[in-house]
Amino acid sequence: MKRRSFIKHLGHAVAVPGVVGSFGFTSPLSVARMIESARETNRVLVMIFLSGGNDGLNTIVPLDEYSRYDLHRPNVALPESSLLNLPNRSLAFHPSLSFLRSLYDEKRLAIVQSVGYPNQNFSHFRSTDIWMSASDSNEFLTSGWTGRLLNHEFPDYPEGYPNDDFEDPLAIEIGNGGSLLFQGPTAAMSMTISNPNDFYRLISNNTGEVPDTLAGDKLKHIRLIAQQSQQYGEVVKKASERVGQQVEYPQSYLANQLKIVSRLIAGGLRTPVYLVRIGGFDTHADQVDRSDPTRGWHANLLNDLDSSINAFMSDLEYLGIDDKVLGMTFSEFGRRIIANASFGTDHGSAAPMFVFGNKVNGGVYGEDPVLPSNRSSQNNLPAQYDFRSVYGSVLEQWFAMGKSDVNSILLGDFPSLPIVEDPAFIGINSDVVEMSVFPNPLKNQANIVFISDGEPVEVSIFDRQGRKIQQLYQGTPVSGKKMIEWNTSTLPIGVYIVLVKGQNMTFSRQVIKRKDF
Repeated sequence: MKRRSFIKHLGHAVAVPGVVGSFGFTSPLSVARMIESARETNRVLVMIFLSGGNDGLNTIVPLDEYSRYDLHRPNVALPESSLLNLPNRSLAFHPSLSFLRSLYDEKRLAIVQSVGYPNQNFSHFRSTDIWMSASDSNEFLTSGWTGRLLNHEFPDYPEGYPNDDFEDPLAIEIGNGGSLLFQGPTAAMSMTISNPNDFYRLISNNTGEVPDTLAGDKLKHIRLIAQQSQQYGEVVKKASERVGQQVEYPQSYLANQLKIVSRLIAGGLRTPVYLVRIGGFDTHADQVDRSDPTRGWHANLLNDLDSSINAFMSDLEYLGIDDKVLGMTFSEFGRRIIANASFGTDHGSAAPMFVFGNKVNGGVYGEDPVLPSNRSSQNNLPAQYDFRSVYGSVLEQWFAMGKSDVNSILLGDFPSLPIVEDPAFIGINSDVVEMSVFPNPLKNQANIVFISDGEPVEVSIFDRQGRKIQQLYQGTPVSGKKMIEWNTSTLPIGVYIVLVKGQNMTFSRQVIKRKDF
């Protein structure tokens, strides 16, 4: 596979193509302008929450186990002749998922089999919190995994945001209310919108004095959030208005949400993470039409999912932004192996996840489910993959985060899956990628680590305006890992760019020096 790296405004290891000589820029672009130009190529993650607990066994049917599948759920089992078989696999899609099947054929869809977590909790609310927070089943967290991700990248939020460096919302939820997913350690990191066309509203910005009390501090925070809402509303409205035409979407709640997301991304919004929802997957009764299992409640939900993703992917391509978006579905749990007497299925454990996009390393991850021979209402599919392995793979490969940072965000070390075909960096299974700087935010001493190709290299520091303020190293290190020590004790507070530049490579990382360090 061709080695490629990308500039990433969010502060990850990057390559700067086409601007490097042996030493010194051969282009008039400054580092600041290179970063600005790279904002348009920032990668975006769109998460689709299947609320209620999706029935994975009727979504992806194990054909080798069809006789047992039919035995365990005779009143909801899909006829084998109706299924959309996967080539060279003993698996098949639900007949409502024809577009996802085509994405699979085009290697733009990854199916991760039997995803769950140890000691499954069967409560909707508790299991949703576990998936949103990336906690263990017996651990209660007040922050979400994406909230911790965004706090890692924007540690001073909400103070000073929006600003010239990042004026867009850090995350956007479409729909009602803020979820635990985007709750950071100290503040909510997302904004919730219903529709960009009616979202913008003027919020009064009262700047009067407040008392130096606890109540005064709370009032200051409320005013800060109100001011941010006004500013973010203006940015979102402008992004929406930049897009004049989109492809036709189905008339559904999910499709309308994805249409908004596509419009905002194409309109130039640099928000890296979105959450949309589709409800109704709690199919205890009448999951299928009693006269035709290929129709009914669950079939309608999957058809909505399939047609909405179809329109979304077509729209991304039409708007020229399809390479920068990764989609991921998840649900709080699956359903039981055995069907109940109400033509439905009850709360279960593991279920498949879908990851889709042009850069996905398509295929099936994991073994096909094996069903028990005995019929029991307690039978559940065991998890093959912890859901945090999927999250971590996305962080490492899509957002180019180092393994140690991923472990910190997910509060544990989980194996990676190679689900991104064109990772933003190489060395995804090692602790050191092409370049890293730690700690970040900076303290009094930092370490700059990069992978040398044995050619001459220069390590320099630039300020936000692209002015070179320090050269830390110039030489020809041996091939392999190279570490440069950097004394940052006298460095003024601010944002800086660390640039590693050689004959055949250029990596950069944004770092910050904060007042509390």
